[in-house]
Amino acid sequence: MNYILFDGPERNNLLPFTYTRPVALIRIGVLSLREKWEKLLKASTSFETEKYLSDKFQKVELDKNIKINPAYIPSENLAGIVKNLKENQALFFEDQPIAYFYSKGQKVNFDTFEVIQYSHDDVLKISNTWDIFRFNGEAITRDFKLLTQGRKSQPIPDSVICINKENIFLEEGANVSFATLNASTGPIYIGKDAEVMEGSLVRGPFALCEHSTLKMGAKIYGPTTIGPHSKVGGEVNNSVIFGYSNKAHDGFLGNSVLGEWCNLGADTNNSNLKNNYAEVRLWNYNTENFARTGLQFCGLMMGDHSKCGINTMFNTGTVVGVSANIFGSGFPRNFIPSYSWGGAAGMTTFKTDKAFEVAREVMKRRNLEFDQTEEAILAHVFEISAKYRRS
Repeated sequence: MNYILFDGPERNNLLPFTYTRPVALIRIGVLSLREKWEKLLKASTSFETEKYLSDKFQKVELDKNIKINPAYIPSENLAGIVKNLKENQALFFEDQPIAYFYSKGQKVNFDTFEVIQYSHDDVLKISNTWDIFRFNGEAITRDFKLLTQGRKSQPIPDSVICINKENIFLEEGANVSFATLNASTGPIYIGKDAEVMEGSLVRGPFALCEHSTLKMGAKIYGPTTIGPHSKVGGEVNNSVIFGYSNKAHDGFLGNSVLGEWCNLGADTNNSNLKNNYAEVRLWNYNTENFARTGLQFCGLMMGDHSKCGINTMFNTGTVVGVSANIFGSGFPRNFIPSYSWGGAAGMTTFKTDKAFEVAREVMKRRNLEFDQTEEAILAHVFEISAKYRRS
């Protein structure tokens, strides 16, 4: 069967992360949403996304297809039902389609489909940016089981203090020494060729993905995910870093999500709790207003390729777009549009030639090319985000 992961109505609520990727490539737990679906379906997938993203994230459509909304985190139950869908059947949760089986060229009308209601109680749906850290603990637990079932961890060195050792898994090439791993509150997964340096204190649920580094003396409170090829130090609590991003020094990151190619300067701190303990409101691109989160703890949402200088301070519930460069004393405002340059003293526009130059150099350091496809995506983001910039 041919599976297509489509961007559903949640897409705009997941900006700025979906400016530069389909919904399916959001990371939560150990794996991206796409990787979860592919492992459970035992099949490859393609994407149906925004036109400007489709050169990089292509769609493969055959005569018979099943489209899936990947904002629904798959369980074995859910994936099993999707795999067994028949032609002109649709699987719904409440009033939204999770998946449906259609033929190429068919005009889809759910009134003519046999609609199956999903009735299991294991539904996790990523509807808003803050759901990424809010559901991360359950996602890590599911992925840990999926990735380690029937397998044996690499040996954990004697120098490592372990609590609930059977809930700790080291992949091949993982390097952990003189650290404390406490898996009594959730599993701890250390990916291939990842390193946990001396003096690190880790409380699960926690995932350190392949080729990433936890620096000396880091303090990690779960549920936290550090995606591939990232470096993290200091204090982190209930946060998700998609990959290729660095928070290499001291400072606090809490109840936050960072995209790819981000860098937080030394002693960067974010607030995740308002002084009056009130509910946090967060910028929403769909409504172009601040949305209620229902959360008391909510920190920083930072899109791809954004950076901040040393000693940067972020207010509770701050949203930073794509390719922003933030620096200076004081608290910048809690919505920083894409391609902003500056800080609390004021913002100007980060010109695309300079932004692309930075992206090219940063990706080169990871032996990746900033090619014309990447440039076209970021150039489009510059255009569609222009209305939010003051200059």
